[in-house]
Amino acid sequence: MSSHTKQALVMIRASLSSLPRRLAISLSMALSVAFVVCVLAGFLSMAKGFETALAGAGSPLVAVVLGGGTNQETGSDIPAAIIRTLDAMTGDMGVTRDAKGNLVASREIVVPVDVKEAADEATRTLALRGMDAAGTAIRDGITLSAGRDFTPGDREIVVGDRLAGEFGLGVGDSVRLGAVDWTVVGHFSAHGSAFESELWADLDAVRSAFDRQGQVQSLRLRLTDPASIKLLQDKLATITTTPLVALSEADLYFAQSGRTASLIRMFGWPVALLMALGATAGALNTMMSSVSDRTVEIATVRALGFSRLSTFLGTWVEAILLASAGVILGLLASWLIVNGWQASTIGANNARMAFQLTVTSDVILTSGLLGLAIGILGGALPAIAATRLPLTAALRARG
Repeated sequence: MSSHTKQALVMIRASLSSLPRRLAISLSMALSVAFVVCVLAGFLSMAKGFETALAGAGSPLVAVVLGGGTNQETGSDIPAAIIRTLDAMTGDMGVTRDAKGNLVASREIVVPVDVKEAADEATRTLALRGMDAAGTAIRDGITLSAGRDFTPGDREIVVGDRLAGEFGLGVGDSVRLGAVDWTVVGHFSAHGSAFESELWADLDAVRSAFDRQGQVQSLRLRLTDPASIKLLQDKLATITTTPLVALSEADLYFAQSGRTASLIRMFGWPVALLMALGATAGALNTMMSSVSDRTVEIATVRALGFSRLSTFLGTWVEAILLASAGVILGLLASWLIVNGWQASTIGANNARMAFQLTVTSDVILTSGLLGLAIGILGGALPAIAATRLPLTAALRARG
């Protein structure tokens, strides 16, 4: 082991052994780092949870056709004549057909409805999706967890498992949506995706109850394979009466999740960075206190021949270790408090969408690196100051 390494280890050991004399201020530095890490992890896990909920709802094997040139269901309108034209088209469209040659499709609309939450009787706006009988089968990963599917033409709804628990909507219950009562006949599981934040019912029943006769916002089709979306887009391009957009369900929800997740991060990062600046100032103050507390000790070992590097490392490593303790504490707090927490926001259809905050490995890595950066930057200047401390100044300070 080289002399420089031995000197560095001696200085690090001496620095750490003096921590009990500065326990309060050292703890304040670690706690400030922990707070920054916990806040940033909270924002990032919120964005990640939102992305996960929407990503799980989209399938590359399901095509969504939208009308009016929009890429969202809200504001889209597909005339009935267009749907008949699509059904009558010949040639390979890249979509599946039934034994009679008809398109396996689901015409759909989304209507915002107000429902009272079971816990506090507060009114929340949810998405009631009207769909054809094939709507459930077209989607991937949907299973009935209780009851049965709705009957075409009847005012019956199936409820996502997440909503069923939050709003106390049991099978057999009656709930008022708009001006009429609907019967809950089943619950469905979508593995925690955004679909579980919706109520599903028959298309004609929804259109009749909410005076949306003849309206279709989106048309879902089952693709033969993910690459077939290009064939469908080429076929739609031949229809010039109404601008139509076709994209995979996965792309639709990815675009929606990207916009909202970016907004969450856009708000979270500035807040975390401002807090990090304050924590860095606190680390600077803590380490300057460390240098001041060990003035004679540092100056003496420098006079005995210890290198500037060993003196620098003694102070700098202390700052990094305190920051590391704060990172561990902050990540543990975020895991216990934030991970799995249920949150909600307004989705693309102007209705409530629930999701679960998720502390993932990339959230841990990003938050942890910011916490370590506080210690690295906050400890660098005091460590440099320690290397420039002369013995005469130390003696005068003691005198």
